[in-house]
Amino acid sequence: MKITEKIMTSIKEYETIIIHRHLRPDPDALGSQKALQEIIQATFPEKKVYKVGGPLEGLEYLTSMDTIEDSQYEKALVIVTDTANAPRISDQRYKLGEKLIKIDHHPNDEPYGDLVWVNTRASSCSEIIYDFYDEFKKELKFTDEAARVLYAGIVGDTGRFLYPATTSHTLEVAADLMRYKFDAARMNRRLEQISTEVAHLSGYVLQNIQVDENGAAMVLLSQEVQAEFHIVDADTTMVVPLPGQIENIVAWAIFVAQPEGYYRVRLRSKGPAINGLAKRHDGGGHPLASGANAKDLTEVKDIYREIQELVAAYDPTIK
Repeated sequence: MKITEKIMTSIKEYETIIIHRHLRPDPDALGSQKALQEIIQATFPEKKVYKVGGPLEGLEYLTSMDTIEDSQYEKALVIVTDTANAPRISDQRYKLGEKLIKIDHHPNDEPYGDLVWVNTRASSCSEIIYDFYDEFKKELKFTDEAARVLYAGIVGDTGRFLYPATTSHTLEVAADLMRYKFDAARMNRRLEQISTEVAHLSGYVLQNIQVDENGAAMVLLSQEVQAEFHIVDADTTMVVPLPGQIENIVAWAIFVAQPEGYYRVRLRSKGPAINGLAKRHDGGGHPLASGANAKDLTEVKDIYREIQELVAAYDPTIK
């Protein structure tokens, strides 16, 4: 039996289904989570289907979370979307369920769950959820709201279809979603919209990029800088792509100081694989887009040195 068939069988079997996603969610995490709930609930209205997790960090226009008691996990099926490893699952009560399913598109370096469906060729977990619906569309029902949030997830994780993970299939899925009743142009604008504070921070980032002779770059956003521009960590996600717009930059890191004293590290690359570096520093992700953590400024310097080494050794002619 295929993994998708096993997942479908499990969904049919359980009366209570609770869907989780990762901490500090992005549009793909929320899109895949919300759409899966929509599809299951529309198909099986008698089932109790919940989506849970922590703060939405400015993405409340996509969805909201349900509030449930611990007791509701008894004999429940738990599905986690878009989350590579268990420590990143938002709301650790996922462990209370009877059966656990992982659906993801990140490298499966830290498997968890009774059933694991990972497709690293997919642009996003939202694309995977659509593929699940498409495989069983004779049995499953789809909604306009599912289309809206899946579209947001795909646009978000592909950088408006600019990233290498975008395939012809990705575009076909997006085209299918746009046939449903939602305002795609409005969603595109909403995903790109930034506050005045983030606009000012963007100027700071572009003026304070440190770049070596090979195109390895970094920007440090201290607590003082964040206070000066009246932004919080969640706001900094909007400035992460900026260094990539500069032609001579090959790979870069944005180091964001946290109130606890450590640094959240957002890593991006136009060629050299950076997910191995991320794993060495309490993180992980995709070859060209990863995240990590640095406990202090010494580790910040170590991470930047490793980026410099990767870029120096990178040969763009070798595929």
